[in-house]
Amino acid sequence: MAKSGKGPKGKKITLSMAKNCIKITFDGKKRLDLSKMGITTFPKCILRLNDVDELDLSRNMIRKIPDSISKFQNLRWLDLHSNYIDKLPESIGQMTSLLYLNVSNNKLTTNGLPVELNQLKNIRTVNLGLNHLDSVPTTLGALKELHEVGLHDNLLNTVPNSINKLPKLKKLNIKRNPFPKSDVSNTFIDSIKRLENLYLVEEKELCTACLRKCQQARDKVNKIKNIAPATPRKAIFSNLVSPNSMAKESQEDWRIHSTSP
Repeated sequence: MAKSGKGPKGKKITLSMAKNCIKITFDGKKRLDLSKMGITTFPKCILRLNDVDELDLSRNMIRKIPDSISKFQNLRWLDLHSNYIDKLPESIGQMTSLLYLNVSNNKLTTNGLPVELNQLKNIRTVNLGLNHLDSVPTTLGALKELHEVGLHDNLLNTVPNSINKLPKLKKLNIKRNPFPKSDVSNTFIDSIKRLENLYLVEEKELCTACLRKCQQARDKVNKIKNIAPATPRKAIFSNLVSPNSMAKESQEDWRIHSTSP
């Protein structure tokens, strides 16, 4: 009998149960959804379903992910958020088809992230938020296909330039980290020039002096980005019987043109 993980009320996740949890997504992908089932141990029986495209083990009580997870060679989407994981296996680097990895709301430290993450060359989204990271792993800077990175609610003091310089990065969430005040404004200036969305902190979370610095930096960036507008053409109101709202703003022009032939 295949090994299995404990579920609610002592039930086990059997291979038969796991097969019944396979769903077909709107784009035709096979998703194995074992979320919110009270699993405490990675159910090894699911390794026999390694042809699935997506695996959801989120919102359980799993503490360890085994090296054998690399058998999911076709996996494009892996969701492990809201567990008790403190370390990812080195073998995760072998899952080179991964496009999405969510390990937020766990107990990961920087040492718990293997160097082998830099082998995920195709990955687009990585969410490491709500963990215990005190520094950003340099391996993320090697993932040139990254579009979105979540680093919110950690213990970060800074974000390395290798992250800001990722060529395809569109969203960077670094909210609620203990950044020094001087680094907050610098990160804002460096990133806002390129990113479509930068999640840093709420204005209400900034002190008055820091907020002023960020606003000044934003104003400088806007001045550089904005092109001086061309001289506006004066409106002609020759056919008006009475001035409309636009004419009232330039009543002298309205008077001249309304009386001309």
